[in-house]
Parts: sequence; C-alpha cells; structure tokens
Amino acid sequence: MDFDLLTAIGLIKEDEGKAALVTVINTKGSTPRKAGSKMLVYPNGQVVGTIGGGCAEAEVKIKALQAIDDGRSFTYEISMLNDAAAEEGMVCGGIMEVFIQIV
Repeated sequence: MDFDLLTAIGLIKEDEGKAALVTVINTKGSTPRKAGSKMLVYPNGQVVGTIGGGCAEAEVKIKALQAIDDGRSFTYEISMLNDAAAEEGMVCGGIMEVFIQIV
C-alpha cells in the first residue's frame, strides 16, 4: 500500500473521522488497474490514491460517497464492456470489482 494512503488512513483514525477505502479485488479483461489498487475517498470528495482514473473511478467515487453517507461497506462491479461504457470513454474493455470499506 502506498505510504501517502497509509498516512491518510492513520490521520482519519486519529481524528475519529470517516472515509471510504476502495480496493480493486478482482478484474476480468483489460482494466486500468489490477487487484490490490486502492484509493481513499473523503466525505468532501477529496481522493488519495487511484484505481485507474477516468469514468470508472468517477463512478466508484460516487458509490464511495454513498457508502460514507450510509455507513456501510459493500462490493461494486464496474463494467467497461458494452457500448454505453465506450460512449462514456471507458475503452479498457474489462470488468473491475471493488470493495468499498468504511474506515
């Protein structure tokens, strides 16, 4: 795990704050990042780390903010396979499954 990410998680715990840690847990096909990639999403939308950028990351960021609001962790799958994904600029052609964990 990236040092900046570890530091950011430590500071959240120290301040008794909330955030969502997003971890890529599975990939199929061509994806921007592979399993183990992480990003931390703060309630204000600020991000530390990356799971690949672009539309897929933006979609996951929205889900992470929902997780923070709901106070629950869950898995989420992003498909970059169909025509709609291509129209949105997702050109990788794969599927990423992420775990969104409240920290």
